[in-house]
This record gives sequence, structure tokens and C-alpha cells, in this order.
Amino acid sequence: MLGSGSAVGELPQAQPSAEEVRAQLERLVASPDLDVPPRARRFLRYVIEETLAGRAGRIKAYAIGTEVFGRDASFDAQSDPVVRIEAGRLRRALEHYYLVAGQADPVVISIPKGGYVPHFASHIPQAEDPPAPGAPPAENSVMSLAPRRWAWLSAGTVVLLATLVGLVLWRTTQDVLQSPSPASATLPPEEPTLVVMPFANLGELPEARIYADGLTEEVLSQLARFKEITVLGRETSRTIPPEADLARIRRELGARYVLEGSIRAAANHLRVTGRLLETETGVVLWSQDYDEDLRIRDFFAIQDDIAEKVATAVGQPYGIIFRADEKRVQATTAPDDLEAYACTLQFYGYRTALSAEKHAATRICLERAVGRYPSYATAWAMLSVLYLDEDRFGFNPRPGSPGATQRAIDAARRAIRLDPENVRALQALMLALFFTGQPAEALRIGEQAVALNPNDTELLADFASRLGQIGAWDRGATLLEQALARNPGHSDYYNGMLAVHAYMKRDYRRAETLIHQVSLEKFPLYHFIAAIIYAQLGMTREADEAREQFLRMRPTIFDHWDEELAKRNFRSEDAVHLAEGARKAGFPVPDRTAAERALEPISR
Repeated sequence: MLGSGSAVGELPQAQPSAEEVRAQLERLVASPDLDVPPRARRFLRYVIEETLAGRAGRIKAYAIGTEVFGRDASFDAQSDPVVRIEAGRLRRALEHYYLVAGQADPVVISIPKGGYVPHFASHIPQAEDPPAPGAPPAENSVMSLAPRRWAWLSAGTVVLLATLVGLVLWRTTQDVLQSPSPASATLPPEEPTLVVMPFANLGELPEARIYADGLTEEVLSQLARFKEITVLGRETSRTIPPEADLARIRRELGARYVLEGSIRAAANHLRVTGRLLETETGVVLWSQDYDEDLRIRDFFAIQDDIAEKVATAVGQPYGIIFRADEKRVQATTAPDDLEAYACTLQFYGYRTALSAEKHAATRICLERAVGRYPSYATAWAMLSVLYLDEDRFGFNPRPGSPGATQRAIDAARRAIRLDPENVRALQALMLALFFTGQPAEALRIGEQAVALNPNDTELLADFASRLGQIGAWDRGATLLEQALARNPGHSDYYNGMLAVHAYMKRDYRRAETLIHQVSLEKFPLYHFIAAIIYAQLGMTREADEAREQFLRMRPTIFDHWDEELAKRNFRSEDAVHLAEGARKAGFPVPDRTAAERALEPISR
């Protein structure tokens, strides 16, 4: 068929002519039942005319962005997803139109997922049989009227059902054709979209306008580092008039969230205000004021600091958008692409709880997501972490080959191939390499990831934990404290790791204080750490309870104690310290561990 060719398995359909397609196009763009803004109608006209002209091969995001939406030659579809957003809106609007107002239209036009080239198909209504020659008109006989009326109604019902069935079968065929395969990958599901409005200048100083522009740019730059949200580009935000209401922004840009702010500068005082709004409800989800003295710090230092704070509060995992989206997903029956995105929210829920139950459910969810969206780099990265946790935490291990750690490495590398600057992908590869005996390379990648997004506390804490395990306990603790300050909502994990750091530095009282602030009862290692801390403090009853709980959850770990310590890359002296505490707590640690043998004096 025009636009995409005939597909194997499609029901036979007549091919509409170019004139029929253009007539249907005019019908669509003139119809109030096609619920899209004018820019989407221009999008539809462009892709149809290009296809009819034989130029379907050049229908790409860049061409649409520059020729339909007026972007300049520097347009980058990755940082400015206007084309993907409008395509998604247009697909949904066309499907709704044909299910309601367009059931009897002679031509069906759609834009299959995975690209922007339209598909054309014909509807052929069944012709009614002509009356037999010489038959009396229906109105001449009351007795003949009812059968003819029912016959007409039956025929109409058949036509309607045939149309609906044809639509269902056609959509099913499209879904099958768009299902993931090595040769054809669909686009990733749409993440929450955020537009950053230019910060308003409310100040008296002449340079306040420059301050406002600079802060807008820096906030955009910082937020764009978070791969779990889509931040519309500066060109898009600048086109929005100040008087535009939230409904218009949602309708025309598909943005679920708007970040707006203002700068008020007078004398040496600077006040910056920021707030995040939900476009669907108008609810203010977050608001914060920042007061600064320009005599103490110059504006550029203030700008960087405030932009980092805003980006961390709004865009990071466990941040404002994450929590709002988590509630929204829980409250709705999600479509397929939202279900795939919901898996990433589920991943962070798992990381908060660290339980075998949540691990199993999240692994299933993410495997379905990458099956449907094989180019979804973030989902592959998260799946890598879950595969690794089969090995390092003993959560739901799968038998067979390849093993858990190899699956973790493969998934992480695939995520990086898809998106080389995806911080979650780099974090996943860092973890996989660290736990497979390559700590130096792992930490190099970790440093690279932190440089890409120092505001991502999920990454920062993981990197800090790895630093501690190789013996850099002071730097690791400093970074963990930063993560805790920026993201107190994830305090269980941070405080737990800080308790490990305090134990290793033999500050057992601080370790006890920290472990009391942790609630990770379903995470086995929590009970191990608690037991050895209590044992070092002579808290026998508490140590016994924690030991028994750990042994119920991981009864065989001491059969291969040396291997477990080796894969975590502890220095020999730190491994000996752990073994000492474990023996005090009553754990069945081997009499002479590999670390203890390594530290024994060499006999002459």
C-alpha cells in the first residue's frame, strides 16, 4: 500500500489512489473530531504529501523538525523531542477519529509506531442488492415493509461490524508488524515531559535580565542530564508566550510539567524563586525561594549552585517529578508505553525496599519493557542492575547460561550502545564490572558518570559505596553525606551505607546510631551489618536477633565467604575486620579466611 507497502498477513484491501488519499487528508484536517492543534495538522499534511511524492525515505525527525516546526539547522531530535511528542499525539488522535467520526470514511490514514511514514488503506462498503425487476415498491405494502426494514438494518449492522472488525484486525496487524525484532526496533516509550519557562526578571538592576537568562540556561542544562525525563529545548520554551496557560502548553507541547521562576535583584540582594506545576491540574508540586548576597558570592557561583539545587529537587530519581508520576501511574490504567515507563518507576521502588519480592516483579516488568521497546536504554540499564542483584544479593537467581553477571554486563553494554551518555547505563556498567573483578575500570566509568551528572543521587551513592569498598572510606562517606542531604527521601540506603563506613573506621557508636535509622528488614545484608555492629558493642541480644534473621535469608553464604568478600573488592585488612565482627556475632565464618592468610607474616 501507499506509504508502507503491503504486509504479509494483512487482509486484502484495495489500494487508495493518491487523489483519494488527498481527499481524505482534507476531510481530516477540516474535521473538528480530529483533536489536535494546527501544528499537528501541518505535520500530517507534510508526511502525506512527501509520501505521495515518492519521498518517504526522507521523512525523518530532523526534516520534520526543520520543515514543519521551524527549527533551525542545529535542531537535535534528542534534546528537543517535539517531533516524537507530536507524532504520539497525532497517532492517538487518528485512532480515536476512526473509531468515532471516521467509521464510514473511504480511506484510513495512520502513522505506525517506530517511524513517521503514514500508512494508507481503503474501506470498501458492501453494496446493497438492487430490487428485482417488477417488484413492488416497499411503501406499497405494509406487510413487505418490515422484512425490508429488518433486512436493511441487518445489512447495515454487517457493514458496521465488518468495518470495526477490519479496523481491529488492521490495528492488530500493525501491532504485530511493529513488535520488536532484531531488524526493527520501536522508539522508547515517552517519559514525562518538562518545559522550562524563561525565568522572569522582576529586579531593579540593569543586569537582572542577564541573570534571568543565564539561570534559565543553566537550569535547562542541569535538568537535561537526567535521562528519565524529557526536557524540551530552549528554542521550544522561548516560543511560549508569557500569557500561555497550562492547558495550552499541555495541548500544544504535550508537557506534563512546567518549571517556572523569577529573579528579583536589588542592591546587593538576590532572590530566586522556582516552582513546578502539573499542567493537567494546575497544582503546584514544588516551590522554593533562594536568597543570596551578591557581596559574598558572585552571580556565576550563585547561578550554578541554585541550578544544581533546582535540578536535583525536580529531576532526580526519587525527586518531585518521580513521586508525582508514581502516584499518577498507580491511579490510572496505563497504556502500553506508559506501562513500560512505569517499570522504571518500579525499579526505584525496588531500590528503596531491596526485597526479593520486588526484585522478581521488577525484573519481569523490565524484561517486558525491553521486549516491546528494545531501544529503551534506561530500561536495559536497570535490567542490568537487577541481573547483577541475582548474584550479589542472591535475589531470585536463574539457572543456566549465560550467568547473572554476564547478563548484567551484556545489558549494561547494550544500554551504552543505545545511549553513550546515559548515566543509568554507565552506573549499571560500573556495578557489573566492579562485581566481576574489574574495580579500576569500574571506578573510571563511575567518575565519568558523576562528571556527566553530579546531581544524580542514585548514581552518587552507588559510586560512593564502591569507593568505600576499595578502602577510600573518607571520600565515600563524604559523597554519601552529599547524597543524603540532597535526597533525604532515600535515607534508608544512604544511612545503611554510612553505617558500614562508620564500622570500617571503628566508630561503632556512630554506626549503631545510623543503623537504627534504617528500615530495610527484607534486605539480608542489613541484618548482617546490624549484627556485627551490635557484636562490637557487646549488645548480645540484638546481635543474636540480627544474626538469626540473616541466616534465615542467606543460610549458605558462609560456605563461600572468601568468594563473597573477593567479589566486593574489600582490602585484606577490611575483610579481616568484617570477619572479626562476624565471629563475635556468632556467624559460622571459616577459621582462617583468605584475607587473614594474606596478612600473615611470611615465614623465613
